[in-house]
Amino acid sequence: MAQLRQQVEPGEVGLDPKALDRLDQYFAHYVDEGRLPGFLVAVSRGGRVAHLTTHGHRDVAAGLPVEADTLWRIYSMTKPVTSVAALLLVEEGKLALDDPVSRHLPAFAEPRVYVEGSGTDVRTRPAAGPLLIRHLMTHTAGLTFAFYHCHPVDALYRDANLESAVLPGSDLAETVDVYASLPLQFDPGTQWNYSVATNVLGRVIEVVSGQPLDAFLAERVFRPLGMTDAGFQVTDQQADRLAELYGETDDGRITPIPGLPLRNGRPRFLSGSGGMAASAHDIHRFMELLRRRGELDGVRLLAPETVDLMTANHLPDGADLRSFGSHPAHDEPGNEGVGFGLGVSVVIDPSRTRAPAGLGTYGWSGVATTTFWVDPTRDLTVQFMTQVRPKTSHTMFPDLKRLVHEAVTD
Repeated sequence: MAQLRQQVEPGEVGLDPKALDRLDQYFAHYVDEGRLPGFLVAVSRGGRVAHLTTHGHRDVAAGLPVEADTLWRIYSMTKPVTSVAALLLVEEGKLALDDPVSRHLPAFAEPRVYVEGSGTDVRTRPAAGPLLIRHLMTHTAGLTFAFYHCHPVDALYRDANLESAVLPGSDLAETVDVYASLPLQFDPGTQWNYSVATNVLGRVIEVVSGQPLDAFLAERVFRPLGMTDAGFQVTDQQADRLAELYGETDDGRITPIPGLPLRNGRPRFLSGSGGMAASAHDIHRFMELLRRRGELDGVRLLAPETVDLMTANHLPDGADLRSFGSHPAHDEPGNEGVGFGLGVSVVIDPSRTRAPAGLGTYGWSGVATTTFWVDPTRDLTVQFMTQVRPKTSHTMFPDLKRLVHEAVTD
């Protein structure tokens, strides 16, 4: 187990300590009001941690404080990790971005697209083209989530018992086969819809590598990068460091809710979309891999050009996330001026974002109000960790970005 530590004083790397104090005070106020249990925030420049704050509790009832080695359910921040794993296989020539998914998962051989109807009375048509690996990585596959309640295909996912994106009692292979049996919302590559696509990508990794997803990530990503706590389960030795998960109540307060069953041994369903837990140290190491364009401490996982490709916008016609209509996945604060790469969002027009952001800034967030980003123009990396599933969108993140950028003095 390794622990994140501050490595340099803020002023030495162009950060204003008073502005960083304002950032801490802002989120401490959320804790004091009972809207967050606690949090960790870390700001680094040039790879060196210049600001690290822990505040509040990882378990309010037990009185256990947030500490630098606290473990967090990172949910959708798993997606960039799974995407890096897939890109390792691309570099080895075992997978290609333009491979049809059906080459590796035959159940996707004849994708069909929703036309009209609902329930058992649904009309579909053949997709205009094959579903490709790149479509999975960019969320342009036409897949969806059951919980959106925005499209008739969302309802078909609920009818198929996929409310939580996994077929209860099933493993990744069995669940992905159910995804394949359902129609797409649109022709692959034509629109963006945040979805279960990264679970499908995780299954592709298993088939291509011949290893379970957790074993492949441990061997090829976690160990080489020194991500010593990252994984899909929490051991008995780690259990007391895992933060309690909270949900937001109608009055904006928080209450404990069930989270990923990380303490029950190896999960049957290995979610490349949202199944990981990790420490701040693990996330810092992963951000450093990306910031350094594929290399860390003498270990090169990816070529620089591969990381550049990952962190470029791949949406149709260079569009941003707000270009695809009103939808919970599209209307997150700050999505205007933000495109999507291979597993990460990317800022394509800083003048249109709702919060300060450098051109080319990339990262992603998790449903429990965790986030990370890398700003290449400022050589800045930031992570924020807590454990609250909000009722709506992550309204704190624009303020987090504003407060961080106010601290940059050069």
